[in-house]
Amino acid sequence: MRTRKRIADAFTYAALILISLFFLLPILWVLRTSLVTKQIAYQIPPDWSAPFTLDNYITIFRENNFGQYFLNSLIVSLASTLISIALGSMAAYWLARRKSKGIGLRVGVLSVQMLPAIVLVIPLFNVMTNIGLKNTHLGLIITYLSFNLPYVIWMLLSFIESVPEELDDAAEIDGCSKFQTYARVVFPIIAPGIIAAGVLSFLNSWNEFMFALVLTGNETRTIPVSVAAMETQQGVQIAELCASVIVVIIPVAVLSLFVRKYLVRGLAFGSIK
Repeated sequence: MRTRKRIADAFTYAALILISLFFLLPILWVLRTSLVTKQIAYQIPPDWSAPFTLDNYITIFRENNFGQYFLNSLIVSLASTLISIALGSMAAYWLARRKSKGIGLRVGVLSVQMLPAIVLVIPLFNVMTNIGLKNTHLGLIITYLSFNLPYVIWMLLSFIESVPEELDDAAEIDGCSKFQTYARVVFPIIAPGIIAAGVLSFLNSWNEFMFALVLTGNETRTIPVSVAAMETQQGVQIAELCASVIVVIIPVAVLSLFVRKYLVRGLAFGSIK
């Protein structure tokens, strides 16, 4: 029995290692390519003995204005996430406590999520152009709210429904208004769900490409658009492209390290009722 258990454990660990390598090796390859010169990056077979350099990172920030694009993405992603959490949590609280009257609204929120993003590109482009918000951070933030807000509302519904309504009644007996009950009682309880929804909303905004391509200009361009622009008539600037990808990954990786515990707890909490 012990031998069988050891053999089973060995196969399990081997499978886990292979799966991990399947996801990690492409990232490691991108990291290696970002640390070599442009000439070596195109070599096939690759030169594994090539020295590492930071020239590609210096180039994207000095010549490609990557710092401005990074700041644009950060501003738009953080703003859309914070607004989505603030409005979405209140809307989810109202829908969760109005089960009989909010069925139509729930279906409406879900139907927005069913629409392909390409369907909204032209209408949003016309709207933003007519109201003068094209090529602005505010226009892109409002656009991202169109898909982040329904997503946050639908995700937080299960979290809030897991909170007993008796807590609301007790808070109202103590003199709290509906908003005070939400802010002082319900919001702290569903904090793990708020963090989970916020992280996923941030990732949706950080990686979004289609709306940013249509609604931004040279000064308001976001990181995904700037990365796609590295495919030029002379070919793909592979070394600089890989350096840009690593810079894009770093904020997400750092964020996941800080909120990993709360993210897992939030996703698990939302599945239990």
